[in-house]
Amino acid sequence: MSWSVTYRDDKQNVYLDPIVKSINWSGDIKQAARKLVVEVSNTGDLRDLYMMFEKGAELRLILDEKRELFRGVLFADQINSKGQMTLTAYDENIYLTKNKDTKIFRNQSASAIVKRLCHEFSIPMGEIQDTGYVIPKLVFREKTLFEMMVTALTETQKQNGQYFWITSREGKLQLLARKEQKGKWVLENGVNLLDATYSQSIEETRTQIKVIGGDVEKKAIMASAKDGELIRRFGIMQHVEKPEKDMTQSQMEQRAKQLLEDLATIEDQARIECLGIPDVVSGSCVYVKEAVTGILGGYYISADEHRFENGSHTMSLTLSATDDIPEMEYSEQKGAK
Repeated sequence: MSWSVTYRDDKQNVYLDPIVKSINWSGDIKQAARKLVVEVSNTGDLRDLYMMFEKGAELRLILDEKRELFRGVLFADQINSKGQMTLTAYDENIYLTKNKDTKIFRNQSASAIVKRLCHEFSIPMGEIQDTGYVIPKLVFREKTLFEMMVTALTETQKQNGQYFWITSREGKLQLLARKEQKGKWVLENGVNLLDATYSQSIEETRTQIKVIGGDVEKKAIMASAKDGELIRRFGIMQHVEKPEKDMTQSQMEQRAKQLLEDLATIEDQARIECLGIPDVVSGSCVYVKEAVTGILGGYYISADEHRFENGSHTMSLTLSATDDIPEMEYSEQKGAK
């Protein structure tokens, strides 16, 4: 496999390969944008630079001269007296975090909200899959576009159990359904796995759920759900939620059931170092075999960091037994109508 980095501005479109020293390509399922950091040697005589770089220009990471892995905007650069320079770019979804607004959405699905925000802020769109559930009302005050979108997706997931995530491909925002995956790639010690650490925790586990609706002081309506086996093992750890007032009893019961499914789990996380695989990025799934830590089975990748240097490709992965998409709880603003 061969790797290339291209730079494009209003005046030039060039391959940076002759001056590239290392490449770091990373992402996190809970972050809006993937990141590319390229280290270049931008001088041959310690006097003149080979080329100038403009903020706002485009960087691309290309595999085997044809497959685009990353396309993004140059946001920052740094150079020292020896001409060693780093270029930092983010994919187009970075603009979801660079724009804030105050919005009220009524009777719109999360996918409709994503489309509306992208249209208003001139963010190119690719595939936007239908999220289904129509949210009665969302009120946002001085929130980023990413916060608005993720909150809408969180409300959707709570109601219908469907997970969606936001990513970027070829410079366009994509809203895609998260489907159950099987580990297509096997990572095993003695083969391609270099190092591993493993942890489990019940600090965020909840064994009982209570959803309280209506007017709490006058006539509240409630729905609850509990996991008897986890209560026996760990005790009662209750999560309470108060949704919008116009939620029906059946909707509240569904909310409680879905919250229990999401929260009655043991956090199971691993971090591994291994030989690089281009398709293994945040959001995908791998099968891991590691004898000492006991890591065995399929895991979702919640964060990844790929390093290319001196002809080698290695990667660091943060793994989770659960599909950790970003979530943001909604709290209705007082006085919103």
